[in-house]
This record gives sequence, C-alpha cells and structure tokens, in this order.
Amino acid sequence: MGLLKSLLNMAVKAAADSLTQKLENQSVDEAPASPRFEPEPQPQREEITDWNAYFEDILKTDFPQYTLSRNVAVTDLAGNAADQFQLYKTRPVQTYKAEWGVPYTFVLNNEAGKPVGIVMLGSGHSHTQNVKYLISRMYAKKLGLPYINFYTQYPNERQYVVGRIRKFLNS
Repeated sequence: MGLLKSLLNMAVKAAADSLTQKLENQSVDEAPASPRFEPEPQPQREEITDWNAYFEDILKTDFPQYTLSRNVAVTDLAGNAADQFQLYKTRPVQTYKAEWGVPYTFVLNNEAGKPVGIVMLGSGHSHTQNVKYLISRMYAKKLGLPYINFYTQYPNERQYVVGRIRKFLNS
C-alpha cells in the first residue's frame, strides 16, 4: 500500500511539473483567448421631463376612442358636494368638500362626452397619503369612475401604462 501511494504521489508531481513547464514556456501571444461575455448594450431610457405630455401622447395614440379633458376640477364632475368619507384608518368619518380635491390630471370621455375614467399623476405617496388626492379618489369612486393612478418617480413604460389603463377601463 505504501509503495502504491508513493508511485501515485510521484505521478501527480510529474504531471504538475510538466504542466507548469508548458505554461512557463508558452508566450503571452500563444495563450488561448478565453471567450469574453459582454452583455448587449441596453438603450438608455430617455428621461421624461414632461409627464403630462408623455401621458397625453399615450392616451391620444392608444385610446383614440376617447376624448381627453385635462386638469379637471373635482367639482366639474361631482358638483359642489360635501360628503362624508373615512380617508384614513386612524381617523373617524369626516365631511370633505369636492373643491378640496386636487384636479384630475386627465378625464377620458366616451363619444357622448360622458366621463368613463380618470388618469391621475402624482409623486411620492400622494395617492395614498395626501388628503387632496384621497378626496379626489373618493369622489371618483362615488361617481363610479375608475381612478387610474400613476407615480411619476417610476419608469411608467408605455406598454405598462397602456395595459394598466385598459385593465381599469375594461373591468
């Protein structure tokens, strides 16, 4: 057993020495080129500076069956209403006036001019925490209109925007 182990050790050492010798004798030019993986360059996404124009283009192009109204006061749809809502879980039901809501960024109207959906742009946590946005959302809900909100700090790629609007309008 000891002899076998010695022979095996000598064979491994000889193979290692031979490989080391070959590598030392090989010049840099002869070294085989290793394949390099280089990912495809991704096109740089254009930074959107005018979100209203970006969304207006999408709405006009992908939803031509609707007419657009821009910057629509909540009172234009709900009237001079004052309704009770619970906007925050930690607060009781309170009365909120429609005039306190932030104007709707876009209202989609059908052929008869009747509103069928609202597209609302905001940033930060505006749609879930800002009282003006919450009032606008509750009046849209009261009117039975889909309130489709988008945050401008996110990419909002065209395909996503179109799909999300279609989902709300078709439900």
